[in-house]
Amino acid sequence: MLNVFQQFVSEIQQTTLLEFLGVVFGIGSVFFSRKENILVYPVGMVSTVIFIYLYIIHGLYADASVNFYYTVMSVIGWIMWSRKKEGSEILHITKSNKKEWIQSIIFFIICWIILFVVLKNFTDSTVPQADAFTSAAAFTGMWLMNKKKVENWIWWIITNIASIPLNYYKGLAFTSFQYIVLLVLAIAGLTEWTKKLKQNIKV
Repeated sequence: MLNVFQQFVSEIQQTTLLEFLGVVFGIGSVFFSRKENILVYPVGMVSTVIFIYLYIIHGLYADASVNFYYTVMSVIGWIMWSRKKEGSEILHITKSNKKEWIQSIIFFIICWIILFVVLKNFTDSTVPQADAFTSAAAFTGMWLMNKKKVENWIWWIITNIASIPLNYYKGLAFTSFQYIVLLVLAIAGLTEWTKKLKQNIKV
């Protein structure tokens, strides 16, 4: 256990400036998301662009594609969160109903299968199943975040748990550490958005 920790610390010390910046901006974007602050999008886009490059050179192609997806969806989300009507935001935090839950799960499964098939047959990925899983969960989380659904945090929690060992295995120790922090923030985000939803319902 001590050797694993020492190796982890050693690999973090070898973190490149680019990876460090990607992690810092990534954590910052989740912090703003938790606060329902629109800065989640511009801050997050800095991180996603950096990680598109990092994941490609480390052979995590699905994670690279999901960061490209993040970038595109960030532009869409930025527009959606910016829309106002009579001085108040149109988009409010809501909870998914049964139909929306089913749609989310189907969306996740389809993404997982497609990404796995592509990675398995058209790339040199050594972890196609795991890479596809984390990316599919992230696709789902981002989709629900743009719609301000409370459940987006559940998918981010799943993504973060799966991403911790995957990134460490691929030699991105500091990024792996980032997902530990993001996991904590996602749990806090789920709690905070749930409280806000209850307050909105009372109002």
